[in-house]
Amino acid sequence: MVDQAHANQQTLAKLLVVAVAMFGFGYAMVPFYGALCDALGLNSVAKADPVTNTQVDTDRFLTIEFDTNLRNNLPWTFTAVEKSVRIHPGALTHVTFEVRNRSDRPVTGQAIPSFGPQLAGGYFKKLDCFCFTQQTLAPGEIRQMPVAFVVEPGLPKDVNTVTLSYTFFEVEGKTGRDG
Repeated sequence: MVDQAHANQQTLAKLLVVAVAMFGFGYAMVPFYGALCDALGLNSVAKADPVTNTQVDTDRFLTIEFDTNLRNNLPWTFTAVEKSVRIHPGALTHVTFEVRNRSDRPVTGQAIPSFGPQLAGGYFKKLDCFCFTQQTLAPGEIRQMPVAFVVEPGLPKDVNTVTLSYTFFEVEGKTGRDG
């Protein structure tokens, strides 16, 4: 009976060591994952893009269309003030989006951009964007949110229309007091 109790204590100690090691590994993965994404350029949603070519191609026009979406029952309305703009590649462009919190509580959201066609994302350089940070809106608040961007002139000539789509997701567990 004593041997069985001793064996149970050893097994419990081993399980505790494994649990602590797994927790430590998971805790260490957060900064490692962040550094890996930064090194590979996968974590660029939350910061301005570098612009390599600042020449404007006045011989060419592009149409930039804007698409807005909400997920996870986010109680907001979200629209582009202009549904599309016609620009020259290389020209600095400013557009505005409007968001409204329709709920009676503060709500935090994060916007994630995407592009159509997908290859346009490599030429679309956001210099200022509400998507760089989480947005917390008070109950009933309406906010105008700017985006400044450049579409680099190297975008293939057969691409005449680019769709910039933003999808807002509610940041779970956030309230107006949290940020």
